[in-house]
Amino acid sequence: MNKFLAKTLQGDRVVWIIFALLFVISIVEMFSASSMLVHWSGSVQGPILRHVVFFVVGFMALMIVQLVDFKHIRLLGYVGLAASWMLLLYTSFFGGVEQAGAARWIDIGGFRFQPSEIAKLSLIVVVADMVERMQNEERQNKLFWYVIGIIVITCGMIFTENFSTAALLFVITMTMMLIGEINWRKLLTVCAGVVGVVMIILLMAWNIPDDIYYNSGSPILKKLERAKTWVARIENFAGDEETVSRFKVTDDNFQENHAQMAIARGGFLPSGPGTSVESNYLPEAFSDFIFAIIVEELGFFIGIFVMFLYLWLLFRAGRVARQSDSLFCAILVIGVTLLIVLQAFVHIAVSVHLIPVTGQPLPLISRGGTSILVNCIYFGIIISVTKYIQQQKLAKEMAAKATISFNFNKFSIIN
Repeated sequence: MNKFLAKTLQGDRVVWIIFALLFVISIVEMFSASSMLVHWSGSVQGPILRHVVFFVVGFMALMIVQLVDFKHIRLLGYVGLAASWMLLLYTSFFGGVEQAGAARWIDIGGFRFQPSEIAKLSLIVVVADMVERMQNEERQNKLFWYVIGIIVITCGMIFTENFSTAALLFVITMTMMLIGEINWRKLLTVCAGVVGVVMIILLMAWNIPDDIYYNSGSPILKKLERAKTWVARIENFAGDEETVSRFKVTDDNFQENHAQMAIARGGFLPSGPGTSVESNYLPEAFSDFIFAIIVEELGFFIGIFVMFLYLWLLFRAGRVARQSDSLFCAILVIGVTLLIVLQAFVHIAVSVHLIPVTGQPLPLISRGGTSILVNCIYFGIIISVTKYIQQQKLAKEMAAKATISFNFNKFSIIN
């Protein structure tokens, strides 16, 4: 059995352990946090079985990805990015399924997925490849604005419906380029320009009256009407006691307040799975606020442990990147890990009311078909890189032994 596991679960064992622990926590908490889904669907087993099925499919995807050669991963990144652009355009202008006020989904044959998840993964792969290509000044000057264009177009398509995801993706790609020693002054200029454009859009949404904004017929204002939602969330988060009472539950702060109640109910020690009260009130307890339910049921220390798992993954990714002799592999593993970890900490920050509501799920724990599949692929990429490093290390050791043996035999013959 041990030999079978060692052969099947190759790569960094710590990454496998983190994946397994997140899977266990996810299954336990989905059982507890899906009371709303049970009520809506009328089935007790349905929501948890769906979650398990997506995890099984995700695990299969992980096992396939770890076997794919990096040459194919580079190619698939470009193919996936082109496909995601077409899907994002289709979602935005033609057939996007709206949920919670945002048209982020495509429904094909009853299967609903978010094109932005494909775009995130593909962009990370493409940027990692481009960073490796830009390691001399001449190529960097030729390719820099080309890469920036790809990033801005991809994040811009996501931005109109999902501000937080676009912002996270932009920050991560800029970080990847900075780690890859791309000219930091140029990167700072790009960041300043993007922040300026975002501020203009938010100021427009803040100052233009609602009736003009929604009824003007302008396609530009119509397309950016989600900005009104972002401004409302920021105002609700930053409002003073004269305008917003943090202790009074309203339609505007319903989820945030019940998430804080859930955390307040959680003690230092677990009360046990299934003991949550707030999961009956939080419509997105199984997704956008599942960390609050974890703390309510499993206590403060398990909440800290969940945070530690993501930080542990980031530490291991940094170690893997340092050991890699391929810049593409190093930047790629840093990119996908940052995507997992930063999304996790944005989710946690929303749950404890440190930042406005963003709608970011907790990676590998929250409910979500496309999200689970893509996060499993992220883990597959990390494990694939660790396998590659182990194989390179083994090859070097064998070469060194062969050299020593050859020199010893040569010495023996001479004597």
